[in-house]
Amino acid sequence: MFSRILLLCALLLASSKGPVEEKYVKQYYPSGELKAEGWLQNNTKEGFWKFYHKNKTLSAQGHFKVNKKEKYWYFYSPNGIRLKEGHYTNNEKTGWWLFYANSGSINHKCQLLHNVKNGYCLIYKNEKLTSAEKYKNGKKIKEWFSLVKFKKENNISDLK
Repeated sequence: MFSRILLLCALLLASSKGPVEEKYVKQYYPSGELKAEGWLQNNTKEGFWKFYHKNKTLSAQGHFKVNKKEKYWYFYSPNGIRLKEGHYTNNEKTGWWLFYANSGSINHKCQLLHNVKNGYCLIYKNEKLTSAEKYKNGKKIKEWFSLVKFKKENNISDLK
């Protein structure tokens, strides 16, 4: 019995990964400007990170899990305009993504899966919905310019 307990303890100790080393780091361009900042856990990106353009403006921000992008991310142009935003799962774009025009208004929003359009894309002009498209594995399979026809032919709950 005692030898079984000793064996169990030895197995538990051998399988433990040891202490977790967490630290907040800042990375810099060769010019000395801040390039990125965020959390490392055992030298792996973990948690919230921010990235910067060389002109010091925010380039991107979001979460990592074991060095892979996760959850919701935002991306910005060098002049501070939001370019796109959306979900990552295991370093792949998934779900609804919003894409912005140079004016900062929504240009289109699309459903993505494994980094490609897969589902609906809604196209906007001056913040007004003008057309819709449907994609399967990155290939356009249908397009509507009449929103009445689009709503009639599609299950609106798919847009959630």
